[in-house]
Amino acid sequence: MEKYVIGMDIGTSGLKSIVVNQTGQVVDSYSISYQTQHPYTGYSEIDPNIWYEATLDSLKHLMTKYDSNLISGISFSGQMHGLVVVNRKGDVIRPAILWNDTRTSDEVENIKAQLGLEFLLEYTQNTVLEGFTLPKLMWLKTHEPSHFEDIYKFMLPKDYVIYKLTGHISTDPSDAAGTIMFNVKEESWSNAILEKLGIEPSICPEVIASHGKSGELTKEIMESIGIENAIHVYQGGADNACGALGAGITDDSMQLVSIGTSGVTLSIQNDKEYKNDGKVHYFNHCVPNQKYIMGVTLSAGYSLEWLKQLMSAEESFDEFLKDINQTKIGACGLIYTPYLLGERTPHNDADIRGSIVGLDAKTSLTDIKRAVLEGITFSLKDSIEIIKKEGKCISEIVSIGGGAKNKNWLQMQSDIFEAQVTTRTEEQGPAYGAAMLAAMGAQWFKDFDEISRAWIKYNDFVSYHNDDVNLYKDLYKIYKTVYFNTKQISKELVQFK
Repeated sequence: MEKYVIGMDIGTSGLKSIVVNQTGQVVDSYSISYQTQHPYTGYSEIDPNIWYEATLDSLKHLMTKYDSNLISGISFSGQMHGLVVVNRKGDVIRPAILWNDTRTSDEVENIKAQLGLEFLLEYTQNTVLEGFTLPKLMWLKTHEPSHFEDIYKFMLPKDYVIYKLTGHISTDPSDAAGTIMFNVKEESWSNAILEKLGIEPSICPEVIASHGKSGELTKEIMESIGIENAIHVYQGGADNACGALGAGITDDSMQLVSIGTSGVTLSIQNDKEYKNDGKVHYFNHCVPNQKYIMGVTLSAGYSLEWLKQLMSAEESFDEFLKDINQTKIGACGLIYTPYLLGERTPHNDADIRGSIVGLDAKTSLTDIKRAVLEGITFSLKDSIEIIKKEGKCISEIVSIGGGAKNKNWLQMQSDIFEAQVTTRTEEQGPAYGAAMLAAMGAQWFKDFDEISRAWIKYNDFVSYHNDDVNLYKDLYKIYKTVYFNTKQISKELVQFK
């Protein structure tokens, strides 16, 4: 009798669940949306029990359609860097602080001043940024000391849901790496960092493999979702790592470009001597014994969503983008920089803000749409250029997310990146990687190479056009100057917000 695994992705704005059979086919899916809260400028929070309730609702829905005896396991992908803190009773102390929260600028500067960049790079292989977990903890220590003192354990978003389902507190290396309290090379919590910053090591969760067993659904959960047979829960991984796994990125033969709310470029980097200079992230993969380098655009798909809400909120994205080829490369003289929420790679600047340069009386709405797509893609190229400097040959790219759903945007990616670009035949994002981790935990396959060969299939490559490549090279040179010419302006405009 056919068996299944469930992959669940706890995203910023919603939870997606998929049911996958033993041949890798997605046979069912279910999604739930929720809202984050922004009580003050730069704040982004949510009650983590909203994730838990969404998970329960999803499991209740799916378990009305599938015999629990046939579910071999559940695993999770989760948004990175978020901070969930619980007391000794296991109760949430305060709302979760999310990856796109930027309140911690002072804490970032204090950490850098106290530790120094070289120390951070030595003991975590990464620099520290506003979105990461460590400055969130330090913000609590400074601004909510009673909450900080009450912490029994901190967790990442997916880990809290797993704790509620199983009663077990743990995380995996790919999510632990994004806290900037974890030694990526040694795959353990960095006591050197914790000791210098006055963080008790005991509040860190146990670290197990991404396909390791976290536990089983508790009896209370089983009763709640209406099943009688326990289901194994596997730890899962960070959303970017799971997205890469679900796209077949398990070696350095292909690179990933993922365009969701944020944008990510990712390449496997297993060189034991690799030394990160802080311009990119260097994290553990959810595939055992693998590392990856990653660049991040904070407002990738978010830029497009922002524009659509301003211009035509009711339209689908397909309708909204159907006319972008009616304007030529360069959007009739426009350049957009996607710095709506600051920027990560390569600038690591929380204060910079976006711009549209070149507006004139002839500018059309279609020009602006194309400029936004080009600006997002140029920002991702910033990361690809850094990865290339590490000796990577970026000739084949797997595109997932929103950028994979529009053929004109795929062609734009191929031309700007000067690489062949392909897409998954059945692209389900990080939830698919989570399902693969559940399948590995359930021992359906002997190793990750075997499951990738069996489950991952690609569409034909989109190839770049040399003439268009040259035009985009010239435009990219101009794009790169905009940041430096607007950095000071962004700071001076803060007083008017």
